[in-house]
Amino acid sequence: MRLQALTARYMKRVTTGLENLCRNPPAWLKGCRLGLLCNPASVDRQFRHARDLVVRRFPGQLKALYAPQHGFQAEKQDNMAESADSIDPILKIPVFSLYSNTRVPTRDMFAPIDVLLVDLQDAGTRVYTFIYTLSYCMEAARTYSKKVLVLDRPNPVNGQTVEGNCVAADCTSFVGRYPIPMRHGLTIGELALLFNRHFGTSCDLEVMPMQNWRRTMTYTDTGLPWVPPSPNLPTPVSAMVYPGQVLWEGTNVSEGRGTTQPFELFGAPFIEPRLLAAAVTATELPGIILRPVTFEPTANKWSGHPCHGFQIHVTDPSCYRPYTTSLKLLQAVIRHHRQNFQWKPPPYEYEFERLPIDLIIGDRTVRERIERLDPIVDIVASWRDALDRFVTLCRDVYLYD
Repeated sequence: MRLQALTARYMKRVTTGLENLCRNPPAWLKGCRLGLLCNPASVDRQFRHARDLVVRRFPGQLKALYAPQHGFQAEKQDNMAESADSIDPILKIPVFSLYSNTRVPTRDMFAPIDVLLVDLQDAGTRVYTFIYTLSYCMEAARTYSKKVLVLDRPNPVNGQTVEGNCVAADCTSFVGRYPIPMRHGLTIGELALLFNRHFGTSCDLEVMPMQNWRRTMTYTDTGLPWVPPSPNLPTPVSAMVYPGQVLWEGTNVSEGRGTTQPFELFGAPFIEPRLLAAAVTATELPGIILRPVTFEPTANKWSGHPCHGFQIHVTDPSCYRPYTTSLKLLQAVIRHHRQNFQWKPPPYEYEFERLPIDLIIGDRTVRERIERLDPIVDIVASWRDALDRFVTLCRDVYLYD
């Protein structure tokens, strides 16, 4: 009981960059025209939104709002569902969409501001587009002589576990602009520093750090409220499985979109769960239990059709490796259902020629090895040196521990 009480006290002390900005803003912000890149997950622990907090803390200074993929209200469900520019009904200032006819801020978009505040909850996964919207904003800030202040938030799947291959040069895209692994182990503030110092964005950048966040924490350890950063990450558990389960987006297997448990569920009408359960034993999938299910999506792949598959129940996040786990599951589906399994054709995130799975994995040779049924353990071993180099590089940008 004493340990639980100490843990509860420890959790309550985590504060985000947004909260720290409001408590102790840097003096140089005085008089600056501010822009804010945010969405519904940009809240403090009382669920007060960043827009309202910034207006209260910096009266008259907020001049423009910016929205990432899924829209300012996170109302757009699917990939390549664009949101339009608008006017904020309360503040009467522009809301610029950065997931529309352009994903790169234009000169006109940045004209109303001197400083861009960025308050986005990242998913801790390389393919989550918010971090590339940030990178484009940083490049535009350099071009148009603006400053960027990133308000840091937790990596929801912890800040110490790094997993997966780094993006190959021929597989760069809006879901992988830089050679980073699927599970990068960085906060969004640390990623901004990495982009700036090592990947050439080179803008005038500062990060408002969190307080009392530790790299070992998953999101539920922080004591902070979870607001879905996008419609298909409704809970911290969906974020935990996402670094692996996002692979199904590149296939004709449902990743659970159109259900209440996206990414936790996966399946298709042609899958026989007993075959997969026999092919991938529990000892090969540490930290989870696979529960056979049948579900019927109301939208997206296999809408209105019963899909047979599994729900992933995470029992031990410390040893669960989502990317490796889903690679094993993907290969098992190919092995036993090759006659029905298909790779999803383009387009995917504004790429119209390359296979979506190659962009998601970030390396077409990994896809080819999976198709050949090469042992996953050998595939994982092949990227270990590059992963070690990435971890070494990241130590230069760590803000915590």
